[in-house]
Amino acid sequence: MDYRATILLYGELLFALYLLWREGLFASRVQQTVILLLVPLAFVLRYCFLTYETLDYQDWLKVWIQSLRDNGPWKGLGQEIWSCNYNVPYLYFLSLFSLSDVYDLLLVKLLSIFFDVVMAWAVMRLAGVLTGSSVKKLFAFVLVLWLPSVVLNGALWGQCDVIYASFAVLAVYFALDDHPALSVVSVALSVSFKLQGVFILPVWFLFLLTGRIKFKHILLFPVTYVLSILPAVFAGRGFWELLTLYVRNTGTIGDGLNYNSSSLYALFDFSGMTNDAAARVGIVLAFFFCSGLFVWFVIRFRAMDNRAIFGACLLFAIGVPFFLPHMHDRYFFVADMLSLALAVTEPRLFPVAAGVNFGSLLGYHAYLKMRYLMPMRYGAMAMLGSLLLTLGYTVFCSYRKSPAPAKPAKTKAKG
Repeated sequence: MDYRATILLYGELLFALYLLWREGLFASRVQQTVILLLVPLAFVLRYCFLTYETLDYQDWLKVWIQSLRDNGPWKGLGQEIWSCNYNVPYLYFLSLFSLSDVYDLLLVKLLSIFFDVVMAWAVMRLAGVLTGSSVKKLFAFVLVLWLPSVVLNGALWGQCDVIYASFAVLAVYFALDDHPALSVVSVALSVSFKLQGVFILPVWFLFLLTGRIKFKHILLFPVTYVLSILPAVFAGRGFWELLTLYVRNTGTIGDGLNYNSSSLYALFDFSGMTNDAAARVGIVLAFFFCSGLFVWFVIRFRAMDNRAIFGACLLFAIGVPFFLPHMHDRYFFVADMLSLALAVTEPRLFPVAAGVNFGSLLGYHAYLKMRYLMPMRYGAMAMLGSLLLTLGYTVFCSYRKSPAPAKPAKTKAKG
Protein backbone atom coordinates (compact mmCIF):
# COMPACT_ATOMS: atom_id res chain seq x y z
CA MET A 1 0.00 0.00 0.00
CA ASP A 2 1.34 3.43 -0.97
CA TYR A 3 2.01 5.42 2.21
CA ARG A 4 0.52 8.52 0.56
CA ALA A 5 -2.81 6.75 0.15
CA THR A 6 -2.66 5.72 3.80
CA ILE A 7 -2.08 9.32 4.82
CA LEU A 8 -5.05 10.46 2.73
CA LEU A 9 -7.27 7.81 4.30
CA TYR A 10 -6.12 8.90 7.75
CA GLY A 11 -6.97 12.49 6.80
CA GLU A 12 -10.48 11.38 5.85
CA LEU A 13 -10.84 9.72 9.23
CA LEU A 14 -9.83 12.97 10.94
CA PHE A 15 -12.35 14.83 8.80
CA ALA A 16 -15.10 12.45 9.98
CA LEU A 17 -14.12 12.97 13.61
CA TYR A 18 -14.03 16.73 13.11
CA LEU A 19 -17.58 16.75 11.73
CA LEU A 20 -18.80 14.80 14.76
CA TRP A 21 -16.98 17.16 17.13
CA ARG A 22 -18.40 20.19 15.35
CA GLU A 23 -21.87 18.69 15.71
CA GLY A 24 -21.34 18.49 19.48
CA LEU A 25 -21.56 14.70 19.59
CA PHE A 26 -18.54 14.19 21.86
CA ALA A 27 -20.66 15.44 24.77
CA SER A 28 -20.80 12.26 26.85
CA ARG A 29 -18.29 9.53 27.64
CA VAL A 30 -20.52 6.92 26.04
CA GLN A 31 -20.74 8.89 22.80
CA GLN A 32 -16.98 9.43 22.82
CA THR A 33 -16.44 5.69 23.24
CA VAL A 34 -18.81 4.86 20.37
CA ILE A 35 -17.17 7.41 18.08
CA LEU A 36 -13.55 6.55 18.88
CA LEU A 37 -14.22 2.83 18.54
CA LEU A 38 -16.62 2.44 15.62
CA VAL A 39 -15.55 5.29 13.32
CA PRO A 40 -11.83 4.33 13.12
CA LEU A 41 -12.81 0.66 12.70
CA ALA A 42 -14.98 1.63 9.73
CA PHE A 43 -11.89 3.12 8.10
CA VAL A 44 -9.78 0.06 8.96
CA LEU A 45 -12.39 -2.02 7.13
CA ARG A 46 -12.11 0.24 4.09
CA TYR A 47 -8.31 0.03 4.22
CA CYS A 48 -8.57 -3.77 3.86
CA PHE A 49 -10.46 -3.40 0.56
CA LEU A 50 -8.45 -0.63 -1.11
CA THR A 51 -6.32 -2.81 -3.40
CA TYR A 52 -9.16 -5.07 -4.54
CA GLU A 53 -9.79 -4.70 -8.28
CA THR A 54 -13.09 -5.37 -9.97
CA LEU A 55 -13.77 -5.74 -13.69
CA ASP A 56 -15.35 -2.29 -13.72
CA TYR A 57 -12.02 -0.76 -12.79
CA GLN A 58 -9.98 -2.92 -15.14
CA ASP A 59 -12.27 -2.49 -18.16
CA TRP A 60 -13.39 1.13 -17.74
CA LEU A 61 -11.99 3.39 -15.02
CA LYS A 62 -8.40 2.36 -15.60
CA VAL A 63 -8.80 2.95 -19.34
CA TRP A 64 -10.38 6.39 -18.87
CA ILE A 65 -7.67 7.62 -16.51
CA GLN A 66 -4.94 6.34 -18.82
CA SER A 67 -6.60 8.15 -21.74
CA LEU A 68 -6.53 11.39 -19.75
CA ARG A 69 -2.90 10.75 -18.82
CA ASP A 70 -1.87 10.05 -22.42
CA ASN A 71 -3.58 13.16 -23.80
CA GLY A 72 -2.83 15.43 -20.87
CA PRO A 73 -5.48 16.19 -18.24
CA TRP A 74 -6.72 19.43 -19.83
CA LYS A 75 -6.61 18.29 -23.44
CA GLY A 76 -8.11 14.97 -22.41
CA LEU A 77 -11.13 16.71 -20.92
CA GLY A 78 -11.67 18.38 -24.26
CA GLN A 79 -12.08 15.05 -26.04
CA GLU A 80 -14.75 12.40 -25.79
CA ILE A 81 -13.21 9.39 -24.07
CA TRP A 82 -13.92 6.07 -25.71
CA SER A 83 -16.55 3.98 -23.89
CA CYS A 84 -17.07 6.66 -21.20
CA ASN A 85 -20.72 7.46 -20.51
CA TYR A 86 -20.13 9.42 -17.30
CA ASN A 87 -20.81 13.12 -17.20
CA VAL A 88 -17.79 15.41 -17.01
CA PRO A 89 -17.91 16.43 -13.29
CA TYR A 90 -16.64 12.96 -12.35
CA LEU A 91 -14.04 13.15 -15.10
CA TYR A 92 -12.60 16.27 -13.47
CA PHE A 93 -11.51 14.09 -10.56
CA LEU A 94 -10.14 11.40 -12.87
CA SER A 95 -8.22 14.10 -14.71
CA LEU A 96 -6.57 15.19 -11.47
CA PHE A 97 -5.75 11.56 -10.65
CA SER A 98 -3.97 11.23 -14.00
CA LEU A 99 -1.42 13.80 -12.79
CA SER A 100 -0.37 11.60 -9.87
CA ASP A 101 1.83 8.53 -9.77
CA VAL A 102 -0.22 7.07 -6.92
CA TYR A 103 -1.99 3.87 -7.97
CA ASP A 104 -5.14 5.06 -9.78
CA LEU A 105 -7.40 2.56 -8.03
CA LEU A 106 -6.46 3.94 -4.62
CA LEU A 107 -7.32 7.50 -5.64
CA VAL A 108 -10.65 6.41 -7.14
CA LYS A 109 -11.60 4.62 -3.94
CA LEU A 110 -10.33 7.38 -1.65
CA LEU A 111 -12.57 9.84 -3.48
CA SER A 112 -15.59 7.61 -2.83
CA ILE A 113 -14.57 7.14 0.81
CA PHE A 114 -14.38 10.92 1.25
CA PHE A 115 -17.96 11.10 0.06
CA ASP A 116 -18.85 8.24 2.42
CA VAL A 117 -18.07 10.77 5.14
CA VAL A 118 -20.06 13.48 3.37
CA MET A 119 -22.98 11.05 3.10
CA ALA A 120 -22.75 10.16 6.79
CA TRP A 121 -22.86 13.88 7.65
CA ALA A 122 -25.80 14.45 5.27
CA VAL A 123 -27.85 11.59 6.74
CA MET A 124 -26.97 12.76 10.25
CA ARG A 125 -28.11 16.32 9.49
CA LEU A 126 -31.27 15.01 7.85
CA ALA A 127 -31.97 12.94 10.95
CA GLY A 128 -31.41 16.10 12.98
CA VAL A 129 -34.24 17.83 11.13
CA LEU A 130 -36.58 14.94 11.92
CA THR A 131 -35.51 14.31 15.52
CA GLY A 132 -33.84 16.32 18.27
CA SER A 133 -31.99 13.31 19.63
CA SER A 134 -28.20 13.58 19.54
CA VAL A 135 -28.00 9.82 20.07
CA LYS A 136 -30.03 9.16 16.92
CA LYS A 137 -27.91 11.62 14.97
CA LEU A 138 -24.76 9.80 16.08
CA PHE A 139 -26.29 6.45 15.14
CA ALA A 140 -27.15 7.84 11.71
CA PHE A 141 -23.54 8.91 11.08
CA VAL A 142 -22.00 5.66 12.30
CA LEU A 143 -24.51 3.40 10.59
CA VAL A 144 -23.87 5.01 7.21
CA LEU A 145 -20.16 4.30 7.56
CA TRP A 146 -20.94 0.66 8.43
CA LEU A 147 -23.78 0.09 5.98
CA PRO A 148 -22.74 -2.83 3.71
CA SER A 149 -23.89 -1.13 0.50
CA VAL A 150 -21.78 1.95 1.32
CA VAL A 151 -18.65 -0.05 2.16
CA LEU A 152 -19.02 -2.33 -0.86
CA ASN A 153 -19.90 0.41 -3.34
CA GLY A 154 -16.84 2.59 -2.82
CA ALA A 155 -14.08 0.89 -0.84
CA LEU A 156 -14.49 -2.52 -2.49
CA TRP A 157 -16.15 -1.91 -5.86
CA GLY A 158 -14.60 1.48 -6.61
CA GLN A 159 -17.92 2.96 -7.75
CA CYS A 160 -18.91 6.60 -7.32
CA ASP A 161 -22.63 6.34 -6.57
CA VAL A 162 -22.04 7.86 -3.16
CA ILE A 163 -21.13 11.19 -4.83
CA TYR A 164 -24.42 11.85 -6.61
CA ALA A 165 -26.33 10.24 -3.73
CA SER A 166 -24.62 12.54 -1.18
CA PHE A 167 -25.77 15.60 -3.08
CA ALA A 168 -29.29 14.13 -3.37
CA VAL A 169 -29.55 13.56 0.39
CA LEU A 170 -28.06 16.99 1.08
CA ALA A 171 -30.67 18.50 -1.26
CA VAL A 172 -33.47 16.91 0.78
CA TYR A 173 -31.88 18.06 4.04
CA PHE A 174 -31.43 21.64 2.82
CA ALA A 175 -35.06 21.81 1.63
CA LEU A 176 -36.40 20.59 4.97
CA ASP A 177 -34.04 22.85 6.91
CA ASP A 178 -35.15 26.01 5.06
CA HIS A 179 -32.16 26.44 2.74
CA PRO A 180 -33.98 26.45 -0.63
CA ALA A 181 -31.13 27.77 -2.77
CA LEU A 182 -28.68 25.19 -1.44
CA SER A 183 -31.29 22.49 -1.96
CA VAL A 184 -31.70 23.26 -5.66
CA VAL A 185 -27.94 23.63 -6.19
CA SER A 186 -27.36 20.28 -4.47
CA VAL A 187 -29.91 18.37 -6.52
CA ALA A 188 -28.50 19.94 -9.69
CA LEU A 189 -25.03 18.72 -8.69
CA SER A 190 -26.49 15.27 -8.01
CA VAL A 191 -27.93 15.09 -11.52
CA SER A 192 -24.76 16.54 -13.04
CA PHE A 193 -22.71 13.69 -11.57
CA LYS A 194 -25.15 10.94 -12.50
CA LEU A 195 -28.52 10.74 -14.18
CA GLN A 196 -29.91 8.60 -11.35
CA GLY A 197 -30.20 11.81 -9.34
CA VAL A 198 -33.49 12.42 -11.19
CA PHE A 199 -35.19 9.58 -9.29
CA ILE A 200 -36.10 11.92 -6.41
CA LEU A 201 -36.38 15.07 -8.52
CA PRO A 202 -40.23 14.93 -8.59
CA VAL A 203 -40.37 15.72 -4.87
CA TRP A 204 -39.29 19.29 -5.63
CA PHE A 205 -42.83 19.74 -6.92
CA LEU A 206 -43.94 19.14 -3.33
CA PHE A 207 -41.30 21.55 -2.03
CA LEU A 208 -42.81 24.16 -4.35
CA LEU A 209 -46.36 23.40 -3.21
CA THR A 210 -45.46 23.73 0.46
CA GLY A 211 -43.44 26.90 -0.06
CA ARG A 212 -40.14 25.38 1.00
CA ILE A 213 -38.65 26.57 -2.27
CA LYS A 214 -39.80 29.34 -4.64
CA PHE A 215 -39.95 29.36 -8.43
CA LYS A 216 -37.00 31.75 -8.48
CA HIS A 217 -34.86 29.09 -6.84
CA ILE A 218 -35.60 26.66 -9.69
CA LEU A 219 -33.48 28.85 -11.96
CA LEU A 220 -30.45 27.75 -9.97
CA PHE A 221 -30.84 24.22 -11.38
CA PRO A 222 -29.93 24.98 -15.02
CA VAL A 223 -27.34 27.54 -13.90
CA THR A 224 -25.60 24.99 -11.66
CA TYR A 225 -25.75 22.27 -14.30
CA VAL A 226 -24.28 24.53 -16.97
CA LEU A 227 -21.51 25.69 -14.63
CA SER A 228 -20.65 22.06 -13.91
CA ILE A 229 -19.92 21.33 -17.59
CA LEU A 230 -18.23 24.62 -18.52
CA PRO A 231 -14.65 23.54 -17.64
CA ALA A 232 -14.93 20.70 -20.17
CA VAL A 233 -16.44 23.10 -22.71
CA PHE A 234 -13.48 25.45 -22.26
CA ALA A 235 -11.20 22.45 -22.73
CA GLY A 236 -12.77 21.75 -26.12
CA ARG A 237 -15.93 19.65 -25.66
CA GLY A 238 -19.05 20.87 -27.43
CA PHE A 239 -21.52 22.74 -25.23
CA TRP A 240 -24.59 21.17 -26.86
CA GLU A 241 -22.92 17.76 -26.82
CA LEU A 242 -22.50 17.92 -23.04
CA LEU A 243 -25.88 19.52 -22.45
CA THR A 244 -27.58 16.58 -24.20
CA LEU A 245 -25.17 13.90 -22.94
CA TYR A 246 -27.77 11.99 -20.97
CA VAL A 247 -30.22 11.96 -23.87
CA ARG A 248 -27.57 10.61 -26.23
CA ASN A 249 -26.39 8.00 -23.72
CA THR A 250 -29.77 6.45 -22.99
CA GLY A 251 -28.84 3.50 -25.16
CA THR A 252 -25.73 2.73 -23.11
CA ILE A 253 -27.74 1.39 -20.15
CA GLY A 254 -28.55 -1.70 -22.20
CA ASP A 255 -31.77 -3.10 -23.61
CA GLY A 256 -32.22 -5.79 -20.96
CA LEU A 257 -35.23 -5.36 -18.72
CA ASN A 258 -33.26 -5.89 -15.54
CA TYR A 259 -29.59 -5.89 -14.55
CA ASN A 260 -29.46 -7.55 -11.11
CA SER A 261 -31.94 -5.02 -9.75
CA SER A 262 -34.69 -5.80 -7.21
CA SER A 263 -37.25 -4.22 -9.49
CA LEU A 264 -40.63 -5.09 -10.95
CA TYR A 265 -38.84 -7.08 -13.65
CA ALA A 266 -37.34 -9.42 -11.07
CA LEU A 267 -40.74 -9.94 -9.48
CA PHE A 268 -42.82 -10.83 -12.55
CA ASP A 269 -42.13 -12.92 -15.62
CA PHE A 270 -42.38 -10.87 -18.80
CA SER A 271 -41.07 -13.62 -21.08
CA GLY A 272 -44.37 -13.68 -22.98
CA MET A 273 -43.81 -10.11 -24.19
CA THR A 274 -41.15 -8.44 -26.27
CA ASN A 275 -38.63 -6.36 -24.33
CA ASP A 276 -40.03 -3.15 -25.79
CA ALA A 277 -43.58 -4.01 -24.76
CA ALA A 278 -42.52 -5.09 -21.29
CA ALA A 279 -40.46 -1.92 -20.89
CA ARG A 280 -43.51 0.17 -21.75
CA VAL A 281 -45.45 -1.56 -18.97
CA GLY A 282 -42.93 -0.38 -16.40
CA ILE A 283 -42.77 3.13 -17.81
CA VAL A 284 -46.55 3.42 -17.70
CA LEU A 285 -46.65 2.13 -14.11
CA ALA A 286 -43.93 4.60 -13.09
CA PHE A 287 -45.92 7.39 -14.72
CA PHE A 288 -49.12 6.47 -12.85
CA PHE A 289 -47.16 6.03 -9.61
CA CYS A 290 -45.72 9.54 -9.87
CA SER A 291 -48.99 11.03 -11.12
CA GLY A 292 -50.91 9.49 -8.23
CA LEU A 293 -48.47 10.98 -5.74
CA PHE A 294 -48.73 14.38 -7.43
CA VAL A 295 -52.53 14.34 -7.14
CA TRP A 296 -52.26 13.39 -3.49
CA PHE A 297 -49.70 16.18 -2.93
CA VAL A 298 -52.08 18.75 -4.38
CA ILE A 299 -54.92 17.54 -2.15
CA ARG A 300 -52.93 17.27 1.08
CA PHE A 301 -50.03 19.70 0.68
CA ARG A 302 -51.18 21.92 3.53
CA ALA A 303 -50.88 19.01 5.93
CA MET A 304 -47.44 17.86 4.78
CA ASP A 305 -44.94 18.38 7.58
CA ASN A 306 -41.25 17.47 7.38
CA ARG A 307 -41.87 13.80 8.15
CA ALA A 308 -44.55 13.45 5.48
CA ILE A 309 -42.37 15.18 2.90
CA PHE A 310 -39.41 13.01 3.86
CA GLY A 311 -41.63 9.96 3.37
CA ALA A 312 -42.50 11.28 -0.09
CA CYS A 313 -38.78 11.56 -0.91
CA LEU A 314 -38.28 7.93 0.04
CA LEU A 315 -41.32 6.90 -2.01
CA PHE A 316 -39.73 8.33 -5.14
CA ALA A 317 -36.29 6.91 -4.30
CA ILE A 318 -37.77 3.41 -4.04
CA GLY A 319 -40.69 3.59 -6.45
CA VAL A 320 -39.16 5.14 -9.55
CA PRO A 321 -36.29 2.61 -9.97
CA PHE A 322 -38.63 -0.19 -8.87
CA PHE A 323 -41.05 0.36 -11.75
CA LEU A 324 -38.70 1.52 -14.51
CA PRO A 325 -37.04 -0.97 -16.89
CA HIS A 326 -33.30 -1.33 -17.51
CA MET A 327 -32.38 -0.69 -13.86
CA HIS A 328 -28.98 -1.78 -12.56
CA ASP A 329 -27.88 -3.26 -9.23
CA ARG A 330 -26.75 0.07 -7.69
CA TYR A 331 -29.75 2.22 -8.62
CA PHE A 332 -31.38 2.00 -5.17
CA PHE A 333 -28.41 3.69 -3.48
CA VAL A 334 -30.33 6.85 -2.54
CA ALA A 335 -33.16 4.68 -1.23
CA ASP A 336 -30.61 2.83 0.94
CA MET A 337 -29.57 6.11 2.52
CA LEU A 338 -33.02 7.63 3.01
CA SER A 339 -34.44 4.40 4.41
CA LEU A 340 -31.61 4.32 6.93
CA ALA A 341 -32.48 7.86 8.02
CA LEU A 342 -36.09 6.75 8.41
CA ALA A 343 -35.11 3.72 10.51
CA VAL A 344 -32.99 5.89 12.82
CA THR A 345 -35.69 8.50 13.37
CA GLU A 346 -38.61 6.03 13.41
CA PRO A 347 -37.26 2.71 14.79
CA ARG A 348 -40.64 1.04 14.25
CA LEU A 349 -39.99 1.37 10.54
CA PHE A 350 -36.72 -0.56 10.62
CA PRO A 351 -38.30 -3.15 8.25
CA VAL A 352 -38.33 -0.49 5.53
CA ALA A 353 -34.55 -0.05 5.71
CA ALA A 354 -34.04 -3.80 6.08
CA GLY A 355 -36.11 -4.52 2.97
CA VAL A 356 -34.49 -1.84 0.82
CA ASN A 357 -30.94 -2.76 1.80
CA PHE A 358 -31.64 -6.48 1.43
CA GLY A 359 -32.87 -5.86 -2.10
CA SER A 360 -29.82 -3.76 -2.92
CA LEU A 361 -27.34 -6.25 -1.48
CA LEU A 362 -28.74 -9.12 -3.54
CA GLY A 363 -27.78 -7.14 -6.64
CA TYR A 364 -24.33 -6.36 -5.24
CA HIS A 365 -23.75 -10.03 -4.49
CA ALA A 366 -24.79 -11.02 -8.00
CA TYR A 367 -22.16 -8.74 -9.57
CA LEU A 368 -19.32 -9.09 -7.07
CA LYS A 369 -19.59 -12.88 -6.73
CA MET A 370 -20.88 -13.51 -10.28
CA ARG A 371 -23.67 -15.70 -8.94
CA TYR A 372 -27.01 -15.20 -7.23
CA LEU A 373 -27.26 -15.67 -3.49
CA MET A 374 -30.98 -16.27 -4.04
CA PRO A 375 -33.45 -15.36 -6.78
CA MET A 376 -33.75 -11.61 -7.29
CA ARG A 377 -37.52 -11.84 -6.92
CA TYR A 378 -37.00 -12.09 -3.15
CA GLY A 379 -35.24 -8.75 -3.24
CA ALA A 380 -38.05 -7.31 -5.37
CA MET A 381 -40.63 -8.57 -2.85
CA ALA A 382 -38.70 -6.91 -0.03
CA MET A 383 -38.45 -3.69 -2.04
CA LEU A 384 -42.18 -3.70 -2.77
CA GLY A 385 -42.93 -4.33 0.90
CA SER A 386 -40.73 -1.38 1.86
CA LEU A 387 -42.48 0.79 -0.71
CA LEU A 388 -45.92 -0.07 0.72
CA LEU A 389 -44.79 0.52 4.31
CA THR A 390 -43.33 3.90 3.31
CA LEU A 391 -46.57 4.80 1.56
CA GLY A 392 -48.55 3.94 4.68
CA TYR A 393 -46.18 5.97 6.86
CA THR A 394 -46.33 8.99 4.57
CA VAL A 395 -50.12 8.94 4.36
CA PHE A 396 -50.34 8.60 8.14
CA CYS A 397 -48.02 11.58 8.64
CA SER A 398 -50.11 13.72 6.31
CA TYR A 399 -53.32 12.97 8.25
CA ARG A 400 -52.15 12.87 11.85
CA LYS A 401 -52.48 16.63 12.40
CA SER A 402 -54.83 19.34 11.25
CA PRO A 403 -54.07 20.79 7.81
CA ALA A 404 -51.58 23.59 8.42
CA PRO A 405 -48.31 24.33 6.70
CA ALA A 406 -45.34 23.30 8.79
CA LYS A 407 -42.40 25.61 9.11
CA PRO A 408 -39.12 23.83 8.34
CA ALA A 409 -37.06 23.26 11.47
CA LYS A 410 -33.80 25.14 11.81
CA THR A 411 -30.73 23.27 13.05
CA LYS A 412 -27.34 24.73 13.67
CA ALA A 413 -24.06 22.92 14.07
CA LYS A 414 -22.13 23.49 17.24
CA GLY A 415 -18.57 24.57 17.01
